[in-house]
Amino acid sequence: MTATASLDDHVQPFQIERPGLRGRLVRLGPAVDRMLHGHHYPAPVAAMLAEATAMGAVLASGLKYDGIFTLQLQGDGPVGLMVVDITSAGDLRGYARIDSDRLPTALGGAAAGAEGAVPRLFGSGLMSFTVDQGPDTERYQGITPLEGATLGECCHAYFRQSEQLQTVIRLCVSDMSAPGGAGGRRAAALMLQRLPSTGPAGDEKAESEEDDWRRSVILMSSATPAELLAPQLSSADILYRLFHEDGVRVYRQRPLRHRCRCSRPKVEKTLRAFPLAELQTLLEEGVLRVTCEFCRAEYIIDEPALRTLAAS
Repeated sequence: MTATASLDDHVQPFQIERPGLRGRLVRLGPAVDRMLHGHHYPAPVAAMLAEATAMGAVLASGLKYDGIFTLQLQGDGPVGLMVVDITSAGDLRGYARIDSDRLPTALGGAAAGAEGAVPRLFGSGLMSFTVDQGPDTERYQGITPLEGATLGECCHAYFRQSEQLQTVIRLCVSDMSAPGGAGGRRAAALMLQRLPSTGPAGDEKAESEEDDWRRSVILMSSATPAELLAPQLSSADILYRLFHEDGVRVYRQRPLRHRCRCSRPKVEKTLRAFPLAELQTLLEEGVLRVTCEFCRAEYIIDEPALRTLAAS
């Protein structure tokens, strides 16, 4: 680890030398804590959103793009929508849309991270991945059913169906019931991918590569949530503990941060698309209040300002 490496809020790319596997480790601290601040989600929902954020970051970090990567989970359960997006510069944000009347029944006293969290919160639904690089480029999107009891299982199902590189992912989050506690709210994602075989093919080589892959997956699984979430433990230290016998090489970290892209000019641009009469029906005490679902920032626009927007 270099002197400038961070213990929090980053993607740590790495490679395991002997089996020739690549991977990324995402560790989120203040970024996920700030993202959850002000939303007052129940602990299981906050845990799922933190997991989704770490998963989105680790998936986005494996792509070459200049724009926005979006992970979206939607279903017919009490959590109807969960959205996480990460820009190519490392800015991330996310939110969940909850049916408060149905949520208590679905939770049934379940703890954050409990088994069956995905069907319990989302019901039957879909998971989608979108890469948007701007208006003059083609948008990429992958959609798959939410199949699995946990978010990690849903991700594995996606990779099995998409015919991409053989991939395993590990997700974990800290206790979400006590924000501001020791170490704050944290999340982590560890991913391994098996690179395509090179050189002459053969049964013996294929068997050896399969053994190397299985061994690396077992070693990866030995990492405890306490290790992956420990604020005082560096990513380089974690990876060395897991894979040092096979040689592990770490590359330059990529920083992540919580940063919303909402702004008054963007709100005004959106409002211009609506008829003035329709906007006037939304006025309360002479003003229109627009709240960003991601960061809860509130924009207050009075009727004269609406008229000016409509005329512009």
